[in-house]
Amino acid sequence: MVVGWTDPEGSRRWLGALLLAYYTPDGRLIYAGRAGVWINNAELERLWRHLQPLATSEMPLDVLPPRTSRFGSPLVLNRVHWVRPELVVEVKYLTWTDDDLLRQVIYQGLREDRDPTEVRRPVLDRSG
Repeated sequence: MVVGWTDPEGSRRWLGALLLAYYTPDGRLIYAGRAGVWINNAELERLWRHLQPLATSEMPLDVLPPRTSRFGSPLVLNRVHWVRPELVVEVKYLTWTDDDLLRQVIYQGLREDRDPTEVRRPVLDRSG
């Protein structure tokens, strides 16, 4: 689910990247990474319009997201716009990093049919 967005850079309009999170079984909201590549301008505008009414000055996460990562540019927190965690998006990703962040995330679309409180990190069965 979306917990915020970053400012756009360069000629990009509306927003830079979506900040993603998931709920733990005990109800904590955990940062999962960013998605922003391969989103066309029309979808960026649509997302921005959905996010505006959800804007909040309070960070919804239990812990601040890491400012640095081995992958991607550093997250500049004063350029983040937080939102209430009510908007669910579908993403594809390569893997989870050792830092518990999504790697190579591709935005697939809004999931208005999903309850945000049900967004959880997938648990892999490693017994096989």
